[in-house]
Amino acid sequence: MNVFVTGGAGYIGSVCAEELLNAGHRVTVFDNLTEGHRSAVDPRATFVEGCLRDSARVKQSLRDAQADAILHFAASALVGESMTDPKKYFHNNLVNALKLADAAVECGVKKFVFSSTCATYGPPDRVPMTEDLPQRPINPYGEAKLMFEKVLLWYQQIYRLEFIAFRYFNAAGASRQFGEHHRIETHLIPNVLAVALGQKTHVEIYGTDYPTPDGTCIRDYIHIRDLAQAHILGLQPGKTGFFNLGNGDGYSVRQVIEMCEKITGKKIPALEKPRRAGDPPRLVASAQKAFSELGWRPQFPKLEDIVATAWAWHQAHPAGYPD
Repeated sequence: MNVFVTGGAGYIGSVCAEELLNAGHRVTVFDNLTEGHRSAVDPRATFVEGCLRDSARVKQSLRDAQADAILHFAASALVGESMTDPKKYFHNNLVNALKLADAAVECGVKKFVFSSTCATYGPPDRVPMTEDLPQRPINPYGEAKLMFEKVLLWYQQIYRLEFIAFRYFNAAGASRQFGEHHRIETHLIPNVLAVALGQKTHVEIYGTDYPTPDGTCIRDYIHIRDLAQAHILGLQPGKTGFFNLGNGDGYSVRQVIEMCEKITGKKIPALEKPRRAGDPPRLVASAQKAFSELGWRPQFPKLEDIVATAWAWHQAHPAGYPD
């Protein structure tokens, strides 16, 4: 297929583009490089620098690519920032996504695969979390993603734009070529590994009094390559709907730090700090729907494998991408 990947210079988009190319698809990466990196674009892909605000450029790029499908990763993704600058999040994650969906309809694209988030649920009523849980986001990041999920439902019903929305839990790990380099890094594993690299003196633990076995928050981590494989399966005709992507197992903050110490062979000091507002004690996915309807099976479910691939990439790229 001809696949148009927005945000393909970012962490998740770069690995998904790589896996699409490995699977024999033709890929066009569309990215404005405000958060992505030019050197994170697989050289086998066609690269177009552009912004989703520019509807004319988006439509021309879709036509030039003869796009059969869109994988939409481009978004702002800092939950805390969304609470201080909601305008940015509703414009980037809803308005620009809507422009992309309109372009898809006008250009005859048949499939739209959307990078959504478990933040659409808010604090869950139960764990493991299934797709039928109530969606009550508690920040503009999750709200904007949920609003666009609803757009896709109506666009499929009225315009026949077939869609899949993947609700991610915590993407982590790396391929051999591409890894995680955010200009503002909020994710736990790269921040812990930065201590092992000597780039930080310590890692911070926010809250040690949660109702969990060791008092720290538990989260579900999914390897970036497993995430990419789910997107490839989602391109199959007739597959549609909302899917959680996670391993179904959770690891605490302390367990992640301990695993990073094991993999790196280095002591990683931790500084305990108070809880952050809005952090649920436990977020773990049920991905049974993706297993049964898409035939998806994670190949790297162990935290050890996830951390080992991340460490290998960060050792090879201690300063991240050069651009």
